[in-house]
Amino acid sequence: MEGYIHSIETCGTLDGPGIRYVIFFQGCPLRCKFCHNPDTWKVNCGKKYTTSNVVEDILKYKNFIKSGGVTLSGGEPLLQADFAAEILRLCKKHRIHTAVDTSGAIPLNSCKHAVDEADLIMLDIKSIDTYKCRNLTGKGNEDALKLLDYLEHTGKEAWIRHVVVPGITEDYDDIEEMAKYLSKYKVISRVEILPFHKMGEYKWKELNLKYELEDTLPPEKESIEKIKNIVRKYNLEVV
Repeated sequence: MEGYIHSIETCGTLDGPGIRYVIFFQGCPLRCKFCHNPDTWKVNCGKKYTTSNVVEDILKYKNFIKSGGVTLSGGEPLLQADFAAEILRLCKKHRIHTAVDTSGAIPLNSCKHAVDEADLIMLDIKSIDTYKCRNLTGKGNEDALKLLDYLEHTGKEAWIRHVVVPGITEDYDDIEEMAKYLSKYKVISRVEILPFHKMGEYKWKELNLKYELEDTLPPEKESIEKIKNIVRKYNLEVV
């Protein structure tokens, strides 16, 4: 089976537990205003790999990533669900821990088989308010929340990731609502609060894309700590 990959990081420490082999899939249905990888948006481009090519390379690093594993990221890995599912299945065969970092934007009926193969789902909740989510990304959060319901139903471990963007998602009332909503899910073992950064701004310029957040600064440390404390009130593990 073949699929399109944007890039590979063989020593990732920010995309799941431990040291990880991170595969950034090409293609994404969202257009997040804060995206730091807009070069992954376009579908059916990038470098074409077969699943055997990918897993063969992963196995070269098996001893190195034994405390971690493999993470499928992007772009949106579940946009290529069949390709992703086969990589995950082969990793499982070799007893390698797997994670999928997803926006949840792909309808569950199109990607359930890939979700089922993963050990951990890292779900990006852009905003608990579906209208704000649509304004921020081009799509509401309904499919993401349905995915979370499915993870709870199947008992699949989940990490929640939330990017704090001043003027957009740095809304304490929304954060409180999100934390309250997430508190009912037993499968959530961790909530990651991620400060907005501008490291990918140059890519927007290289691609001749309008970057609406040019004047937006990263959130203050005090604000991030306040947000973490709001989440902690609901007995959620937060980093």
